[in-house]
Amino acid sequence: MTTTLPLNSGAQIPQIGFGTSQAADAASSVAEALRAGYRHIDTAQMYGNEAGVGEGVRASGVPREEVFVTTKLNNGHHAPADVHRTFEESLNRLGFDYVDLFLIHWPLPFLETDYVETWKAMLELQDSGRARAVGVSNFQPEHLERVIEATGVTPAVNQIEVHPYFANDELRAFCRERGIVVAAWSPLGKGAELSDPVITQLAEKHGRTAAQVILGWHLQRGDVVIPKSDNPERIRANRDLAGFELPAEDLAAITALDKGEAGRRSPHPNEFGK
Repeated sequence: MTTTLPLNSGAQIPQIGFGTSQAADAASSVAEALRAGYRHIDTAQMYGNEAGVGEGVRASGVPREEVFVTTKLNNGHHAPADVHRTFEESLNRLGFDYVDLFLIHWPLPFLETDYVETWKAMLELQDSGRARAVGVSNFQPEHLERVIEATGVTPAVNQIEVHPYFANDELRAFCRERGIVVAAWSPLGKGAELSDPVITQLAEKHGRTAAQVILGWHLQRGDVVIPKSDNPERIRANRDLAGFELPAEDLAAITALDKGEAGRRSPHPNEFGK
C-alpha cells in the first residue's frame, strides 16, 4: 500500500511516483512500474511520451481510476488558448478523459505571456473537472506569491529539484507554510549521489541500496518522490520501501550533504529557457 498525501484540491497523491522523463520505452516501463505497485505516474508534454504512458497504464491491467497520472504544460504553450488546446491534445495522446494533476512545467517569467494568465487558464481546466488538481513545477517563492495573490488559489503541488546535494529547504519550507505539496524531481541527483560515501555507508549499514536510502530520506521529510528507471529490478527496488525508516542521526547525515546552490543540477528557474 502506497502512502498518500492530501492535496488542497481534496485529492490524495501517492507519495512514491514513477518518473518517465527520457524513458527508453515508456509503455513497458509504466506497465512494469504499475505491476510492481506504483500508483502514481509522472509525464509531461515535453517528454514526448504521453501516448506511451497511456498505453502502459492500459497494458498493466490496473484500473485507470487507481492510477494517479500527472502531466505538465510545455514551455511554448503558456498563452491561455494554448493551455486549453494542448491540454486536450495531452488527453488524446494519453487516451484518458481526465488527468489527476496538471502542472505548469516552468514559470518562464521573461515570456510575453505572464504566468499568472497561464495559471488562470489552468484553473479553468480544474473547474471543468478534466484536471482533477492543478499545480506548478520549478516555481520560486516570488512566482508562487504572484499567482496566489492574483487568483486567491494556491497550487496543489510544486514539483521542484530536490536531492541530498540540493536540499532546497528554503523553498520547501515556503511551500509547506502555504499547504503546497512538494514533489521532488531528480530525487537521486541524476545518479551522482548514489556513490557518495555517506550514502554508500548507510546503504551497507541498513542492508539497502543507495537509491533506497536516498528515497527513504525524501519520504521521511514528507515529500513526494518520482524516481525513474528503465531497469525492472531497479523499478521494483525503488518502490520496495515499506517498513524502512532511517534514524534521526542518519537523516541528519544525509541532510548535511547539502551544497546549496552549488548542488543545483539544472538552471535556476529564473534563467531556464532564456
